[in-house]
Amino acid sequence: MTVESTAARTPRRASSGGKRASASAKKTASPGKGAAKGKGAAQGGEPELVQLLTPEGERVENSEYDRYVADLTPEDLRALYRDMVLTRRFDAEAVTLQRQGELGLWPSLLGQEAAQVGSGRATHADDYVFPTYREHGVAWCKGVDPTLLLGMFRGVNNGGWDPNTNGFHLYTIVIGAQTLHATGYAMGMAKDGADSAVVAYFGDGATSQGDVAESFTFSAVYNAPVVFFCQNNQWAISEPTEKQSRVPLYQRAQGYGFPGVRVDGNDVLACLAVTKWALERARGGEGPALIEAFTYRMGAHTTSDDPTRYRRDEEREAWEAKDPILRLRAYLAAQGHADEGFFAELEAESETLGKRVRDVVRAMPDPEPMSIFENIYADGHALVDEERAQFAAYQASFADAPANAAAGGEVK
Repeated sequence: MTVESTAARTPRRASSGGKRASASAKKTASPGKGAAKGKGAAQGGEPELVQLLTPEGERVENSEYDRYVADLTPEDLRALYRDMVLTRRFDAEAVTLQRQGELGLWPSLLGQEAAQVGSGRATHADDYVFPTYREHGVAWCKGVDPTLLLGMFRGVNNGGWDPNTNGFHLYTIVIGAQTLHATGYAMGMAKDGADSAVVAYFGDGATSQGDVAESFTFSAVYNAPVVFFCQNNQWAISEPTEKQSRVPLYQRAQGYGFPGVRVDGNDVLACLAVTKWALERARGGEGPALIEAFTYRMGAHTTSDDPTRYRRDEEREAWEAKDPILRLRAYLAAQGHADEGFFAELEAESETLGKRVRDVVRAMPDPEPMSIFENIYADGHALVDEERAQFAAYQASFADAPANAAAGGEVK
């Protein structure tokens, strides 16, 4: 059985039209229409934060962004919850498979489900996404089968899906490079007159890269229809955000001439609303925007990382109380939009997904060790040939290695 995202099964609504409201509600970080700056600090010195759903699951009114989620039905809210639960289940299964030796590496999204599902569900079918290597929830919302994400991390391919089928580019390992790809693609869209936009995802650590700065410059100057979506999960591997920026990340946008907004990254409704706003203005020819989704990486940077060496348990525990899934569940229950039957059915669906992921990964072939040297250059390269021969000789040095390995043949 194939499990697909709710977004892939349900026709998308067009985002709300018309001019943006002029009044800003309390805790709104959005600047007015056409403004090229982010908001300053709220009372008490803290940066302003867009939040529609508190950690306790209570709805917060916001005159600026409420209209972007006003048409959500109870079914839509359950769909958002379903997407987050199944994305988390897939991610947990991938972590376990890596621990069992089935995957070489895995970058977990644990804790970032709301940022990804909310923003992913804001996109239209013809919008194009440029991800990093952690946007499993966005891939889900764009209709990419989650099992296709795993081939690269098993070493059997360089990305197992066609980017043009779902408008979801291949994962990018080089930090920040995808923001340049996104900006160039958005500039091309604008020249073609397309009524669509681009979303570039990156982490807080990537904001220190020159590629991101160049992307901000080009997108602003050429008024490119691109939304920069930064998931600030507090840690760039082992470096905290305060060691990378002297100002809140969303405020960087004003130096380039476009608006920046900080949103509660654990609030799926706020992420949905703010991304709809940013995409709407991009499609309308108003240029780029920067969204800083203020969230937290609950797990390790990747499965090769040990976060206990650089952060305190108390920090994680504080963020556990802000869990994005638990807060939407509390809201659904309080409003009578979901009962125990719904949650039990979703749990069963979650287990079905986990089993399918296990079965698919274990059926994948083991990667051929020598295949790493293939498809690097179209016409071959002397240095690659030398490295291939050295690696083949190393493989042949083991007692059970095939005899032809020393000659540069494949080692099965």
